[in-house]
Amino acid sequence: MEAVAIAGFLSREEKQPWVRLAIRKTDTLKVLLMVLWETKSLDDKKYITLSLKIEEFGRMLGGWNGQIAKYLEEKKNKQNPVR
Repeated sequence: MEAVAIAGFLSREEKQPWVRLAIRKTDTLKVLLMVLWETKSLDDKKYITLSLKIEEFGRMLGGWNGQIAKYLEEKKNKQNPVR
């Protein structure tokens, strides 16, 4: 959440490292959640509910990262047009 909050206040050019950090941390959360489930520390219903929410959040972060990457690529192409 911290990385997302920081990225939300930065310029487009500065956001991507923070969004990528949030993606990595979300992936870590998925693994930790799976460990809880596999060790029977979390029942199936709770695991499914949490997994779906984390997956949705991960998709949103991936979309955000894609938008930033597209913007940065377009900006790069405008600065260095191919002849």
